[in-house]
Amino acid sequence: MTRTQWAAITAVVLALLFAGTATVASAGRDDGPGAPRTPSADSADAGFARDMAVHHQQAVEMSFIVRDSTDDEEVRRLAYDIANTQANQRGMLLGWLDLWGLPKAEADQEPMAWMRMPMDMGSDDGAAMDHGHAEHQARDGSLMPGMATKTELERLRQARGKQAEILYLQLMTDHHKGGVSMAKGCAEMCAVGTEKDLAEGMAAAQQSELNLMADLLKARGAKPRTG
Repeated sequence: MTRTQWAAITAVVLALLFAGTATVASAGRDDGPGAPRTPSADSADAGFARDMAVHHQQAVEMSFIVRDSTDDEEVRRLAYDIANTQANQRGMLLGWLDLWGLPKAEADQEPMAWMRMPMDMGSDDGAAMDHGHAEHQARDGSLMPGMATKTELERLRQARGKQAEILYLQLMTDHHKGGVSMAKGCAEMCAVGTEKDLAEGMAAAQQSELNLMADLLKARGAKPRTG
């Protein structure tokens, strides 16, 4: 068994372990009067949980790829931290869906549909959410904001050394920017307090990592991609 295969299995085990933890955490949270005890399948809460679980899984995959592609300790340490954190959070998101009795995938619902839901912004009509990435067009396996395409993932698998480090940091920068946008959307739109707290924590942590990745790219004579 290769290191990449072993790492992927480890990530799945971590996600399953933390899924059970999520049930306990969610059950102990008081969301206040008026908050739904069980979100509906088409709610922002369910949509964010489903979509961010998929989004996180790709970050875990990319992080294990680069750990096998470079000996640089800074990048390997960052990749390890991202993989562990996002496997943990993915387990919590999937655990909530299980707790709510909701499917982990909705065949008839496009990714990111929950970010286009109307919400009350103080007007009679309400207003649509707009976090900059809500109209992301899925292509070549990039289903949500910031996700790498299948072509980009294959380039990462083939890269080695400094080239792999730079490509990973650029792809993960895009990935985190998309993740921050999604997390901020949930922080505003989700009704379950525990999930809102997690989303706010995600946004803050990933913004901090964005700053670190910018420094790591600069040290390698590179910078984040534009566009």
